[in-house]
Amino acid sequence: MRLWGTVLVLGAVWPAALCVTRYSIAEEMERGAVVANLAADLGLEPGGLAQREVKLDIFHNKKYLDVNKNTGELFIVESMDREYLCPTKTTSCFLKLDVIIESPLRIFNIELGITDINDNAPHFRRDRVELDVSESASPGERFSLPNAVDPDVGMNTIKTYSLSNSEHFAIEIQTGSDGTQYVDMVLTKSLDREQKAVHNLILTAVDGGVPVRSGTADIIVKVQDTNDNPPRFDKKVYTVNMTENTPVGALVMKLNATDLDEGLNSELVYSFTLYTSEKTQNVFAVNPETGEITVKGTVDYEDMKFYELHIEARDKGTHPLLGQCKVVILVTDINDNYPEITIQSVKNTVEENIPIGTVIALVAIRDRDTGENGKATLTFNQNLPFILNQSSERPDHYSLLVSEPLDRESVPDYDITLIVTDAGTPPLSDNETIHLHLMDINDNAPHFPQSFYTIRVTENNAPGALLSSLTAFDPDLHENQYLVYFILEKEIANTSMSMLFSINPEDGNLYGLKTFDYEIEKEFLFHIEARDSGSPPLSSNVSVHIIIVDQNDNAPVIVSPWRAQGSVVEEKIPRSTDKGSLVAKVIALDVDSVHNSRITYQLLQVTDATLFSLDQYNGEIRTMRMFSYRDPRHQRLVVVAKDNGNPALSATVTIKLSTVETAVKAYSDLTEVPLEYDIFSDLNLYLVIGLGSVSFLLLITILVTIVIKCQKPKASKAAPPCRNSVISERNSTIADSTLVSNDAYWYSLFLAETRKGKLVVRQPVPKGSRYIVSSIPRGTGMTDTSGSAPSTLQPKMPSADWRYSASLRAGGVMQSSVHMEESSVMQGAQGVLVQNWPTASSAADAEGGEVSPPMGAGVDSNSWHFRYGPGGPGAPPQHLKPGEVPPEAFIIPGSPAIISIRQNQGGEDDKSDFITFGKKEEAKKKKKKKKEKKDKKDKGKDDGDE
Repeated sequence: MRLWGTVLVLGAVWPAALCVTRYSIAEEMERGAVVANLAADLGLEPGGLAQREVKLDIFHNKKYLDVNKNTGELFIVESMDREYLCPTKTTSCFLKLDVIIESPLRIFNIELGITDINDNAPHFRRDRVELDVSESASPGERFSLPNAVDPDVGMNTIKTYSLSNSEHFAIEIQTGSDGTQYVDMVLTKSLDREQKAVHNLILTAVDGGVPVRSGTADIIVKVQDTNDNPPRFDKKVYTVNMTENTPVGALVMKLNATDLDEGLNSELVYSFTLYTSEKTQNVFAVNPETGEITVKGTVDYEDMKFYELHIEARDKGTHPLLGQCKVVILVTDINDNYPEITIQSVKNTVEENIPIGTVIALVAIRDRDTGENGKATLTFNQNLPFILNQSSERPDHYSLLVSEPLDRESVPDYDITLIVTDAGTPPLSDNETIHLHLMDINDNAPHFPQSFYTIRVTENNAPGALLSSLTAFDPDLHENQYLVYFILEKEIANTSMSMLFSINPEDGNLYGLKTFDYEIEKEFLFHIEARDSGSPPLSSNVSVHIIIVDQNDNAPVIVSPWRAQGSVVEEKIPRSTDKGSLVAKVIALDVDSVHNSRITYQLLQVTDATLFSLDQYNGEIRTMRMFSYRDPRHQRLVVVAKDNGNPALSATVTIKLSTVETAVKAYSDLTEVPLEYDIFSDLNLYLVIGLGSVSFLLLITILVTIVIKCQKPKASKAAPPCRNSVISERNSTIADSTLVSNDAYWYSLFLAETRKGKLVVRQPVPKGSRYIVSSIPRGTGMTDTSGSAPSTLQPKMPSADWRYSASLRAGGVMQSSVHMEESSVMQGAQGVLVQNWPTASSAADAEGGEVSPPMGAGVDSNSWHFRYGPGGPGAPPQHLKPGEVPPEAFIIPGSPAIISIRQNQGGEDDKSDFITFGKKEEAKKKKKKKKEKKDKKDKGKDDGDE
C-alpha cells in the first residue's frame, strides 16, 4: 500500500518537472539581487508559498539562490564566479537546479545561465624570460616567447600582444586552429656584442574586454660573443734601450695587446714569430700570458749591438685571430768584464799558535778589460789578523800573511774574503773566500763558573745522595777539554774528606758518603780540582763549603724537675699558698738549631684547670687562686714541652703536688733554721690552744720588739753584697766529673746534673773565659758566719735539712724570680770564698712552702753567709792565691739557696714551741726575738776573740 502511494505522488508531480524555466544573469552580482519572480513564472500564488516548504539545490557546498516566500522572488544569496563554477573554458555557463515545493509536492526545473564579465587580466606563467642570442645570428631568425593566459571568454579573453620598441627585434602573432594565439620574436637587425651586450624588452598581452586589461613579461636578450675582433698592439714598432750585462730575469718591457671580444675570444697568448733569430731567443724571453719581455741570457755589447724581436698576440677563439709588432732593443756598452782572482797556494788548517808572518796563501789577479777598466787592486775584509803583501816583481801577485797571534777559543775559524776591484765606471769587483781552520792546543785551564760554592745539605741525608753538581768548563777541544774531578785530600779530626764525600770524576757530581748530623758536624770546607787530559795537563780548583742544615730530629728533654725514667715528680706545697705563687718550674732542652729548639709548654692534663696556670714560654706553674677545703689534697699535672720544628716533637713530665698544713719553728742556733711541716688532725684542739696563748704571747712579743729596735747593731760594710747558690746533694748514680765548655748548652745541662743530686757550682770568671763546672762530692763542709765574722771560724758539716727544692731549681736559669749579680769576695787570710744569700727578691720567690731563709722569722737574711770548706768537720780552710778559685766553689749563677721545711728526726729542737693554727703573726715575732738573742750572743763571742 505504501509503495503504491509513493508512485501516485510521483506521478502527480512529474508533469510539472518536465517543464524547464530558464534565467540568465551576469556573474559577480551582488547579494540580494533579484533574478526573477519565481511564483509568477511558475504560476503559483505568492501568498501560498508562505505555508509551503521550498527547497533549492546546493552547488559546491554553497547555497547561491533562495526564494522569498512572501513575494515569490528568486534572489542571490552568494556572489557567483563564472570561472569558478564553470572551470572549463566554454562560451556558455549554465547551472541546473530543482525547486521542490511541498504540500502538495511539486518539482520545478530551473536552468540559470551565467554570462561572463571582464574580471580577469591576462598574465604570463613566467614573468621573466632570458634568451641567449649569438651576435652572429642572421636577421629573420625567430625565437618563441611564452603565451599569456586569461580565464575570461569571448571578447574578454586575450586579443593581441605587443613588444617594447627595439631596432633589433619584433614580434609575430600566429593563431592556432583552436583560436589560441602564439607569439614569436623575430631578429630584424644584426647584433654587435661589443656595442650592446644585453637587450631588455617587455612583452604585453591585452584582452578585448571593457575596460581593457593587460599583463606583461620581461624579455632579457643576452648577446653571445663571437671571435670577430683580432688582437691589436698600441704600436707596430717598439724601441728599448738597455745596458749590457743586465742580470738574467730583468724586465725589459711589457707588451699590452687588446681584443674587444670576451671570454676565450679575448684571452691572448704572446710568442716570438718565425722572424726572430734563435740567438735573440736565447738572450730574451717573452711571457706568453703577460707579454713581459725579460733577459734570459747574457747581454754583451761586444757580441751584439742591438736585438730585433718579432712578437705576435693570438687569441683563444675557435678560429683564433692574431696581431703582430716588432721590438728593437739597443744595447749600451759598460765596463762588463770583471777582474779575476786565482788562488795559487793555500793552507786551510793551521795550529792556533802559528808564528806571526807565516804565509797562508799565494794569490794572483787579472782583468781582461783595457785602460782604466783593466786596472785591478786586491783587498780583503777588515778586522782580521792577516795582511796582504804585494810582490814587487809581479804587481798582480800577493801573499797572505799572519799579522797577529791567533786564538782558537776566541775565533775557531776564519773566512777570509779576497776582493779584486777594477778602476772602471762603475768599478767591477770579484771575490774569493779562503776558509782557515785553527787546530786546538792545550792552552786553557779548566774554569769553574764560581770560585766558591756553598752547598746546603739537610742532616739525616741518605748515604750516597747527590749533593750538587760542580761542573767546570774548558774551552779547548777533544782530549784537551776532557776533565777529571777529584777531591783534594784534607783531614778534619783525623777524618779524610774522601771518607765523607765522593765526586764523580767524569761529570763532577758530588755525593755524601755518610749521614750527617747537625748536632755533631755543622760544616765542612774543602777543595775540588778539575784537571784536563791535555799534554801537559792543566788544572784548577774551587773551594766548597758544605753547610749541614738542621732538621727537627731531637725531641725536647726535660731537665727540671728531674725524675727517673717514667717516674712521677712529687712535690709538697703549703695549703695556704697565695694566688699567683710559683708552684713548680719545668725546663726542657732541645739540641736542635735555634729555630727548632724554641720550646713552648702546655698543660696536657690537670686535676683542676681552675687551680693552676702554666706560662707557655718559661714553664712556670703558678696558682690561679688559693686552695679551698673542697680541693683534693693531691693534684696531678701533666706538662708537655713542644719544640718549634715541623713536625713538632715533644716530651712530657707528670708532677704530683701534695698540699700540707704548715708550721714554722724558730731555733736559736743560727747555723740551721729548719722549717717544719705539721699536719693538724684536730683543728679544734689547736684553735683552743692558740686562742689561750694569744694574750700571753702578744704581751711578750711587744716587749721583745721594743728591746730589739733599741739595741739592733749596724750592718757590717766589710763585704759587698754578693750571692751564692747552694744545692744539697742527693744520692746519684752519676760519677763525679769535671767538664769544660764555653757553650750555653752545657750551662743548661749542668742544671740537669744538679737535679740528679750533684752540687754543681760556677765561679764568675772574666768575659770570654770558659766555664769550669765541677760536681762537689758528698762530704763538703759548710760554715755559717756573719758578714763581719773573721775567717778563723771552723767549717761545719751541712745539716741534713738543707735540700734543693725541685719546684725552684730552674729559677736561676730562666731569670724568673732570683735577680742577683754574680759576685764573690775573698775573706780572711786563708782566701776562703764567701758568698751571700739572695736579698728580699729571692725570698719572695720561695713559693710552695719553702723560704730561703724566711723573712720575718727572726732571721736577718742579709747577714747569712755560707762557707764551703775543703773537707769534713774540723778541717782548716783552704788557702788560695789571689785570683785562684777552689774547685768546690764553682756555682751556677741564679740558683737560690733553699732551706726545706721538714720534720726533724730528733734532738732537743723537738721540744721547742710550735706555731698553732691562726697564730702566724706571733710565730714571726717569736722567730725574730730568737734571732736577736743569737746575734747578741755571737757579737759577745766576737768581742772576746778580739
